[in-house]
Amino acid sequence: MKFNGSKVKLSRQLGVPLTPKAARIMEKKSYPPGQHGPSKRPNAKMSDYKRQLLEKQRLRAQYNIHERQLLNYYKKAAGKSGNTSDNLIQMLESRLDSIVHRGGLARTIYAARQFVGHGHIHVNGKPVDIPSYRVRANDVITVRPKSRRIPGFAEAVKLSDPPEYLTLSKPDMSITVEELPIRDQVPVVCEVSLVIEYYSR
Repeated sequence: MKFNGSKVKLSRQLGVPLTPKAARIMEKKSYPPGQHGPSKRPNAKMSDYKRQLLEKQRLRAQYNIHERQLLNYYKKAAGKSGNTSDNLIQMLESRLDSIVHRGGLARTIYAARQFVGHGHIHVNGKPVDIPSYRVRANDVITVRPKSRRIPGFAEAVKLSDPPEYLTLSKPDMSITVEELPIRDQVPVVCEVSLVIEYYSR
């Protein structure tokens, strides 16, 4: 099931700013939502399970994916050689909608998913409208020429700050995937090891 409702409320529940608006509001209201405000939000100790569950929900929300999708990514990551946490993040970060957002063509993962689904994005010159499409090193992601006038793209590019594994060319609205990232390079807010513990129970 997807996360529905207010992204600001969800952001405050999870402690992760999922949109620019949420980030602004959380500067003033960093505590979870609720009728009692911050007064009844002590730093009570969480159970191990609750902490694992929270981190899983944080990861899901930041990539805007279903529970079943995340579980499938975990199974694939666990079946590969190497560190499972690194494998999981690399798979999630290789999604086309993730690259569009992270590279600076969309301000939120929600906008990135919509841009991809509506056919505004090309990969290596060919249209791709599947948000979960797996991008590889050296791929070039571009905005379809006819779509470059859409205000959302111009605003995102203007405010972009892509990580080192992605190169954004602002004039032609294109992203080059220099390499697939490791966990430390990805600005996702999550203790991924706890997600791994959750699924390996």
